[in-house]
Amino acid sequence: MTRKSYGVLGAILVCAGGLQAQQAGGDAADCPAYPARLGAPVETVRYLADDALGGRFSGTAGERCAGEFIAAMYASLGLDPAGEDGYYQEVPLASAAQPHAPPGRGRNVVGLLRGADPALSETVVVIGAHYDHLGLGEFGSTGEAGEIHNGADDNASGVAALLSAARALTGGPQPARSVLFIAFTGEELGLIGSSWYTNHPAFPLERTVAMINLDMVGRLEDGEMIVYGMGTAPEWREIVPAANAGLDIPLAYEESGFGPSDHTSFYANEIPVLHFFTNVHGDYHRHTDDAEKIDAEGLGLVARLTENVARLVATLPERLAVIPGVGERTESPRGSGAWLGTVPDFTPVDSGVLLAGVTEGSPAEGGGLQRDDILVGLGTHEVADLQGFTDALAAYRPGDEVVLRYLRDGEERETTVRLGDRADRP
Repeated sequence: MTRKSYGVLGAILVCAGGLQAQQAGGDAADCPAYPARLGAPVETVRYLADDALGGRFSGTAGERCAGEFIAAMYASLGLDPAGEDGYYQEVPLASAAQPHAPPGRGRNVVGLLRGADPALSETVVVIGAHYDHLGLGEFGSTGEAGEIHNGADDNASGVAALLSAARALTGGPQPARSVLFIAFTGEELGLIGSSWYTNHPAFPLERTVAMINLDMVGRLEDGEMIVYGMGTAPEWREIVPAANAGLDIPLAYEESGFGPSDHTSFYANEIPVLHFFTNVHGDYHRHTDDAEKIDAEGLGLVARLTENVARLVATLPERLAVIPGVGERTESPRGSGAWLGTVPDFTPVDSGVLLAGVTEGSPAEGGGLQRDDILVGLGTHEVADLQGFTDALAAYRPGDEVVLRYLRDGEERETTVRLGDRADRP
């Protein structure tokens, strides 16, 4: 890869402590200089996808540089600190659900735009995007391990759109409701940062009216942007087209509120969500996902759509009417194979898989599983973590009867289910 240079982009602002050795070692170095055009989304992508940040693996100094850059951008926009330590919310990364998670702590970066209405400002619209990525690709890569995985689209693009929307919202009329901007750590390890946030929120979740998630929004080009979560609130059917008026982004609507990104943590808590996504591509989770492949114009349009949606939601006098249980966050991707219909919660537990819920009409629902149960066994397999669960499910076929063992309120229970076919699920 070619090391990108920021020497011509402006004065150097150095992250405290410098960039220490990454996963595979190396010399300590300062964080790269911040771009001069702080409002340009593509410049944000170039900064976050610089080789010097080493792929932003959770808990590394490269991710720490990225977090400090985001905090500096919040400060430049006048957002109030909303973390436990200024803009930062520390997140323990070790997780029984994810054996690849490193020890130590990452940081969510949280900034607040206070609403103008004295009553409505006590409620918040969340705009979120994860800023971690795969580091050197030792975990999760579909390319070459050992190469820096810069994650320009995944998810420097989402952070860039978040910051651009924040700039527009702070520079325009103050919305009635407050808007909370969160850059999450640990998404690639299993939604660790967003799960931690929803269990330790800056605002009570009952005062969180909606969550807009930006994950992989940098490759719009001539295609459609997929909008997930359209079925999570009836108002989205009017809000999203109205927000897109004049932008004319080709949109494809998906109902599900669950998926492999941070909106799942919010929807599992019955908060209406949207997830903007410009679709997968050949560079997904590869070391070739670099900044020069970003569609700058399309990214700018996504940022404007995000601003428009947030502003519309923030001015509504009434809350959105959440519709729970639409779609699922499943144990493995769509396709053939056995299906159970569980919704994992990535909050760490000693052993097993904590459930955020089950899908309506699924074998799991038929077996009586419910939110807060901890699945510890599937058929003849012990389930110690999410990977163990996935491996256990893969050992069976649709139509097989299996015994599920689970903990409820500390008591172990059993139920027998007939596994469904993933291709036929709702």
